[in-house]
Amino acid sequence: MSAAPDTATVITNGRPRGAEDLDERLVVVPARHPWRWAATVVVAVLLAMAINALVTNPAWDWPTVGQFLFAPSILRAVALTLQLTVLGIVIGFVLGTLLALMRLSPNPLLRSVSWTYIWIFRSVPLILQLLFWYNLALLYRAISFGIPFGPAFFSVGTMDLVSPVTAAVLGLALHQAAYAAEVVRSGFLSVDQGQLEAAAALGIPKLRQFRRIQLPQAMRTILPTAGNELIGLVKGTSVVYIMALSELFYQVQVIYTRNGRVIPLLLVAAIWYLVLTTVMSIGQFYIERYYARGALRTVPPTPVQRFRAAARTGIALLRKRVPA
Repeated sequence: MSAAPDTATVITNGRPRGAEDLDERLVVVPARHPWRWAATVVVAVLLAMAINALVTNPAWDWPTVGQFLFAPSILRAVALTLQLTVLGIVIGFVLGTLLALMRLSPNPLLRSVSWTYIWIFRSVPLILQLLFWYNLALLYRAISFGIPFGPAFFSVGTMDLVSPVTAAVLGLALHQAAYAAEVVRSGFLSVDQGQLEAAAALGIPKLRQFRRIQLPQAMRTILPTAGNELIGLVKGTSVVYIMALSELFYQVQVIYTRNGRVIPLLLVAAIWYLVLTTVMSIGQFYIERYYARGALRTVPPTPVQRFRAAARTGIALLRKRVPA
């Protein structure tokens, strides 16, 4: 004969008797974040004040902004700004990639030339470089083409060869190349050398190693900084106003000098710079998302996908709260 258990707890179905009653008495309280809500209220109030100031203050002169936002002269200036940006970034990154490869070369002469170029062009202000190229004719009245240190076949006047637009492109591109070289070099250095050694041990050709192994991984490091440089160059084109080129900032200055509407015209330039940088930021996001496929199991969702997910979550919450 066995004795009855003398303990107060009896095990039933693997759980102590009375555990169900205990679970019913427990109340799950979600974590509260009072400071988060306080910060949200403060930011919402400040945002409402800013919007109210933009809408109600007559000094912004929104009718004048609408009048000049799509004016033909402004659109031509935006086109020139884009032209300078595209040429500067393409030439700058092509030359910068070459300088980065020279900097990584075992040849001491190539490394020295690359380091000296980067040192000089990163040290001299952009506005000074633009003025130098703009006044190149003061140094060389003509540029000759022929055998180095030998006879020249023909010569071209410097003023005819280096126009203000060409001088602006040269200044922007050569300045950008110094920064692009360091951006590209950092991307190449971020790739584990063991992968290249393993690829060489497997007999993979150098070009295929670069195209299939090194470049995709380096791009994940290069792209964020390169995108930042591109956006900076869009705004950096405003410096060429000293050369009397009718890019966006210079054209806005010309207009508000004539009509005296300084704030509305500056707002027109600000809106166009916001539009251009926003479009480039969106392009940067999708390019980064493309190269993230090799590093992440799930690529980051696009803004449209995030909006759809938030909308589905909101609709589901509404359906739970509102009875059918």
